[in-house]
Amino acid sequence: IRGAAMQCRITTEDPANGFRPDTGRITAYRTPGGAGIRLDGGTTLGAEVSAYFDSMLVKLTCRGRTFEDAVARSRRALAEFRIRGVSTNMSFLQGVLADPDFRAGHVTTSFIEERPNLLSANISGDRGTKILRYLADVTVNSPHGRRPTEIYPRDKLPATDLSVTPPAGTRQRLQNLGPDGFARSLRDQRALAVTDTTFRDAHQSLLATRVRTTGLLAVAPHVARLTPELLSIECWGGATYDVALRFLHEDPWERLAALREAVPNIALQMLLRGRNTVGYTPYPEKVTTAFVEEAAATGVDIFRIFDALNNVDQMRPAIDAVRETGTTIAEVAMSYTGDLSNPGEKLYT
Repeated sequence: IRGAAMQCRITTEDPANGFRPDTGRITAYRTPGGAGIRLDGGTTLGAEVSAYFDSMLVKLTCRGRTFEDAVARSRRALAEFRIRGVSTNMSFLQGVLADPDFRAGHVTTSFIEERPNLLSANISGDRGTKILRYLADVTVNSPHGRRPTEIYPRDKLPATDLSVTPPAGTRQRLQNLGPDGFARSLRDQRALAVTDTTFRDAHQSLLATRVRTTGLLAVAPHVARLTPELLSIECWGGATYDVALRFLHEDPWERLAALREAVPNIALQMLLRGRNTVGYTPYPEKVTTAFVEEAAATGVDIFRIFDALNNVDQMRPAIDAVRETGTTIAEVAMSYTGDLSNPGEKLYT
């Protein structure tokens, strides 16, 4: 036989509490690696540890040319583990491996009983998570240093009675006049028509579209009552669809329906990438038509349609699909772009 190997079973059992299994959500999960280290497990960041299954999280197996090498590698691997959100037995395992009698092979059935210090939980300082939270707090809440005043803008906002029905706005106007009549009245209007893009472009450009539906719904009823003169609220489309699905794990259609309910008086607007709809490649016309129909039925009133290269043929299927709904507006937009094949063009030409 050449070499030695050792297996440490990392569980949610709390040594200081009679090895009772802990439950909860894993908020951080970082594992070690390298030559001679093997991990067998199925858990991950965000996993829920329930009380109805085995408490083991992962098996750590380390090998070495000698028993001492295997122990040293196991100690290093345990020290590199980062598991937060639930209690674990890692401090117990580290204590066992650090014991000179264990490393010398002098182990009896009373080993743990004779060493009560092994059962004292070594609570991690969790310095990494604390630093990350501090950096996040500074980045979001005080990127320019301490606040010059303790007066918060929300304290100056006018009181809003959310039990009162919002005043009529552009949505009711669109329903009364129809798309053609609404477009004519907008062209005849001399006053500036304003679209609020905070619900889409603001957090798409500044926060990688990471504002959740709950955050938007906290503001939407106030916008409906305080700014009913808005032409529209752009709150959907663009990257909001993709990010909601892939990163926020939310249903973008549920978001649209909830915003429609929260803002019944102002026209809701979405950004539509022509034949690409809300994707990154052209789709068949049937897909574009079906998508527009569903979006209109769920709550979109105005479709702001564009193409990155201002190709009208790429926008045409989406424009036609919007017109076919008979209830919504196609707002065709031009992109700020340039001729990439022209060597005379500068960055901001």
